Amino acid sequence: MDTFRVMRQDDNGQRFRVVGGIGREAAERLAAEFEARGHKQLYWVEAEPAGDSQARGPHS
Repeated sequence: MDTFRVMRQDDNGQRFRVVGGIGREAAERLAAEFEARGHKQLYWVEAEPAGDSQARGPHS
């Protein structure tokens, strides 16, 4: 099964992994929820690279 992650870019252009190790549908839903909050940050979904061993969860 492919896993995906939600990424965030802040006002300074720094990019962070918000959550990972989840399915595409869940990642898309979370990204949409974050975007709907109206913050200036940019959120998007991307496939996790093979062998990405980072733990699931916020700011992992």
